[in-house]
Amino acid sequence: MRKKFYRTAAVLTAVCFLSGCSQKRQPQDSGQQVSEETRKAWEKAETTPYGAYPELVTYTLGQMSGANNSNLPEGDTYEDNAYTRYLRKHLNIQNDNIYMESEDRYSEFVNIIAKDQTLPDVLVVSDRETLKELVDNDLIEDLTEAYEKCTSPRIKEMYDSYGGELLEAGEFDGKLMAVPETVIDHGPNLLWLRKDWIDQLGLKEPETLEEAFEVIEAFTENRLGTEEGEDPVGLACDTGLVGTTSSSYSMDVIFDSFHASPQRWIKKEGKIVYGSLTEETRNALSFLHDLYERGILDRNFALRAPNNIRDLVVEGKCGAFFGLWWTPNNPLMDAMEKDKTADWEPYYLQEPSGQEAYASLRNNKYVVVRKGFEHPEIVMKIISVLFDHTRYEAEDADEVNEYFALNVDPTARPLVINVDYNEATYQVTEKIRAALDGTCPEEELTAIESSYYQACRNYLDSREYMAEDWAAYKSRISAVGLLVDGNYTPAVHPYLDDTDGVVPQSLKQFEKDSFIKIIMGEVPVSYFDTFVEQWYQLGGKELTEQIRASNPGESGTSLSRSVRFSVFPDDPSDRISSFLLR
Repeated sequence: MRKKFYRTAAVLTAVCFLSGCSQKRQPQDSGQQVSEETRKAWEKAETTPYGAYPELVTYTLGQMSGANNSNLPEGDTYEDNAYTRYLRKHLNIQNDNIYMESEDRYSEFVNIIAKDQTLPDVLVVSDRETLKELVDNDLIEDLTEAYEKCTSPRIKEMYDSYGGELLEAGEFDGKLMAVPETVIDHGPNLLWLRKDWIDQLGLKEPETLEEAFEVIEAFTENRLGTEEGEDPVGLACDTGLVGTTSSSYSMDVIFDSFHASPQRWIKKEGKIVYGSLTEETRNALSFLHDLYERGILDRNFALRAPNNIRDLVVEGKCGAFFGLWWTPNNPLMDAMEKDKTADWEPYYLQEPSGQEAYASLRNNKYVVVRKGFEHPEIVMKIISVLFDHTRYEAEDADEVNEYFALNVDPTARPLVINVDYNEATYQVTEKIRAALDGTCPEEELTAIESSYYQACRNYLDSREYMAEDWAAYKSRISAVGLLVDGNYTPAVHPYLDDTDGVVPQSLKQFEKDSFIKIIMGEVPVSYFDTFVEQWYQLGGKELTEQIRASNPGESGTSLSRSVRFSVFPDDPSDRISSFLLR
């Protein structure tokens, strides 16, 4: 029976007992003479990506549970589903989920079992701080040899596509102590507009950002989607302003147009600086204020939570927002089901800024193996089977691939990570398009490509297509197709040694409040000077010093002596120039 984690001493003790008692039968354990064939089978299993264990190997697992049972088909569980059945068939392994916790509490759960030193055999760790704690306390296995011997060549190639720093994020003192997740490039935000509204007003489709803002202004002036007594929405905007790898409604495109990189550490004139403090960010905020005054930017954006914005889109009250290529899956699929006349189209109007911004390893997920577990190679074998074999080689993985069509959440997998090429999104779309136009035989498609191809074909060929088919076409062909045709190339960002480098929540909130006030006109744009000064006074100066000290090869002069004219000086008392107000 699956045992859920509870924060009580009694349960922790019981779980500790369970995690320490997982038994794996190996030939030497029986005390009996082992045949040469069996010995070779064990050796092959322990030294190759796809060799099956001659006897069932059960491993205890800490599992992240998704909402609605991760949308698993009826009867499937986290221990018995398409993924686990396939792994049992090909590797002869079985997960025993002795820890279970919901997605929103998983990080807290991992921190607790790390401090209590009650690890299961295999665990996904949510942040680098916890990983370092596990390493410092000698609680996890060295995976260096396992990676070399039991990782498929294609998986190694995937990691190489991100640059060497990604895999090195799991290394300590030259040893690979954890396997990092790969975070596939999602590309820049696209502007999603109601094309049916554009046609209704007799407008030209925009080719530039400024033309797009004129279109949105026409939406608001004509009160499209608005009932009596309601304010027109205009361009939807999240109060966070800057998006993550999985968020919509951000203003990243506008910041990019000013070559600004707020909320990221960047290299500027040979020194590491915080991108929110630059002249470029100031100019972008000034422009956002202008959009707000013109009614183009949602006048009520400061009052809306992300779910509120989503409701505006689904209910047909909003006709413009920035979102990533997969936006048709969420929220536009629900909008389409509610109103099939709502013709949403993506527009690729702004290239990324090209600013050299750093990626952080802090928020990566990492797979670790408990110290003393006799089959540490098992994690590399699982990764090789699920993210290589089933996608590229297998002819018996139909059940696994059907999960894509069923929208089964990735949390259903024994390892809640993804491993793929940095450019996987664009490679898949190019193959699908080639299959649709007949230049690539369908049988040459991988499992994932074939799944999306069938959905796109259903959308093009049938009047009775499903919403999922529409979403597949709009995302993969319409949206990603724009990026492919625009010759977008994912950047390989240098990784920042993030020791003590996370911006404290107090500073994040101060920045958010200050930026919103500037955009809404509650304070003049000149307040940005005050924001910069106070940011440093509230701990930002010490934080910047720490970042530069931990990345000595990335910075030039010391903090106290640096002077720049394009970026606010580090120490406001040393300021020798100021920026003119627009």
